[in-house]
Amino acid sequence: MPAIAPAYKRILLKLSGESLTGEKKFGIEASVLNRFAAEVQKAHVLGVQIGVVIGGGNIFRGLSEKAKEMDRVQADYMGMLATIINSLALQDALEKKNMQTRVMTAIEMHEVAEPFIRRRAIRHLEKGRVVIFAGGTGNPYFTTDTAAVLRAVEIEADVIVKGTRVDGVYDNDPEKVKNAFKFDEISYMEVVSRGLKIMDTTAITLSMDNRLPIIVFNFNKKDNLKRLVMGESVGTKVQE
Repeated sequence: MPAIAPAYKRILLKLSGESLTGEKKFGIEASVLNRFAAEVQKAHVLGVQIGVVIGGGNIFRGLSEKAKEMDRVQADYMGMLATIINSLALQDALEKKNMQTRVMTAIEMHEVAEPFIRRRAIRHLEKGRVVIFAGGTGNPYFTTDTAAVLRAVEIEADVIVKGTRVDGVYDNDPEKVKNAFKFDEISYMEVVSRGLKIMDTTAITLSMDNRLPIIVFNFNKKDNLKRLVMGESVGTKVQE
C-alpha cells in the first residue's frame, strides 16, 4: 500500500520566544532548541514545506515591564532584533540535524540573513528548505503573531500551527482553572468575542479575512507536530 500523504503541503509554525527558555527565566536553552529541531525534522522528512516565525520575548519584548519607560517604537525595534537572534539559534539547531534552512528577515542585515522576498521564500520552500522568518513585519506596533499570519498568507501556507505548552484552546487558563473546557474547534469570531488570548486581534482578523485556519497545539509533546501534519486531531482548530 502507498504511504499516506501528509494532510498539509505547506505550514507556518509559530513559536514564542519564551518557549526557548526551558526552566530558565530568560535566554536560550540548548536542550529545548534541540528538541524543537527534532520535532520539526519529523514533519520535514514527510515532505511538508515548513516556514517558522519565532518571537523574541525570551530576550526582549516591546510591551514588557522592562520597556515601559522606553519609546514604544524603539522598544519594538529591539524586540524585532531579538527575534533575529532566536531565528539564528534555531537555524543552527536545524542545520545540525542536516536540514537546509534560510533565515529571511524584514530588517535587512545581509551579513547574517537574506531580506524577505516573497517569491524567493516560496522557492526556498519548494526546494525543501526550512525558512525562518525573522524581524517581525519590520514595523513597530505589530506582534510576531501578526507577522506569522502575514507570512503564512504571503507564502500561501495551508495552515498556521501555533506551538504552545498547553494542548489547545480553553475557555479559561487550564494551568489556573482545573475544570477549564477545551475546544476541539472554534470560530475566529468566537475567539474574538470570548477574548481568548491565543493571538492578538489583528492576527485573528487577518487569518479570518484570508480563510487561513489556525491550529493551536502542545509543541512540547513528542510527535505532536508530525501527528498534526498527518491529519490527526491534535489541539484546537480555529476556522470559520
